[in-house]
Amino acid sequence: MAADKEFDRGDEDVTKSAYDKYAEQEDVDPRCIPIKLDGPVPEHDAIEYPDYPAHDHETWSTLYMRQAEQLPGRACEEYLEGMRLLGLTPNRIPVLRDISLTLNEMVGWRVARIPGLLDTNDFFSFMARAHFPSTDYIRQPHEIEYTPAPDCFHDMFGHMPTLTNPFFSKFFQYFAQTFLRVSDPLDIRRLERFYWFTVEFGLINTSIGPRIYGAGILSSPKEVLHSLSGEVEVIDFHPERLGAQEYEVWHLQPLLFAIESFEQLESEFRAWARLKGWDS
Repeated sequence: MAADKEFDRGDEDVTKSAYDKYAEQEDVDPRCIPIKLDGPVPEHDAIEYPDYPAHDHETWSTLYMRQAEQLPGRACEEYLEGMRLLGLTPNRIPVLRDISLTLNEMVGWRVARIPGLLDTNDFFSFMARAHFPSTDYIRQPHEIEYTPAPDCFHDMFGHMPTLTNPFFSKFFQYFAQTFLRVSDPLDIRRLERFYWFTVEFGLINTSIGPRIYGAGILSSPKEVLHSLSGEVEVIDFHPERLGAQEYEVWHLQPLLFAIESFEQLESEFRAWARLKGWDS
C-alpha cells in the first residue's frame, strides 16, 4: 500500500483521512482514487511480466541505486537479507512471479498483481490470506522525486524484502485478519495508526542503534536520512501508544516508534488484539 494514504472505513467525522481531503480537490490524480476489484486478478505463477519500455527499467535503476546507497547502516539486517533472498538488483524491474515463488517457498506468502490503489477491504483481504497485492507499473521519469500514486518500486523495494522474515509475515497476515474483523470507527482508526507506525514507518532497535524496517521510509530518500537523525523523537514500542498517536502524511515524520524485535511486534500486537476483543 502506498505510504501516503490513511484508511477510511467508518464514520466520516472520526475517520476522514488526509487522503480523502486531498481526493476532494479538483486536480486530484486519478491514480490516487482507490478502486474496488470486480473480479479476480493474476496471482503467483499466473502473473505475466510486462513488456516494459527501456525508460521504465532506467527509472527502477535510478530509484534503486539512490536508495541502496543510503541503506547500509540504516536499514535493518532482516530487510537487507530479504533483498538478497529475493534477488533484487538495479538492472531491471523485478519479475513479480519470481518474487511470489520465492516468498511462497520461504514463508508461505504469494503475490497478486493489482491494477492500482485498492479499496481498503480488498487490500487487506489479500493480506489476510497471505497474498501481497502489488502493482507492476513504475512511476514516470518526471516523477522520480515524488509520486502521489502507488507504484511497484514502493511495493517491491519497500515492502517485499521484510516479508521474508517469518515473524513479520505472520504479524502482517494476522494484522490484516484483525483489521477485517473490526467495525467500530475508533478501533479502525487505532489500527490505521498502528499500521502507519509499524509497516510503513517502523524502526527496530539493535545493539548498534535503531534501524529502519518501515516501507514508507525505505522507499523515500528524504525519510531514510531524516528518520535516524536527531530531528526525530524515537519512542519505545507499545501498541496502545501507537494506536493513539496521530500523524500527518504531508511532511517528514517528527516522531517514530522502535520495536525490539519482530517477535515482539507479532506477540504484542496479538496480545493487544485479545485485550481489545478483536481476535474473535
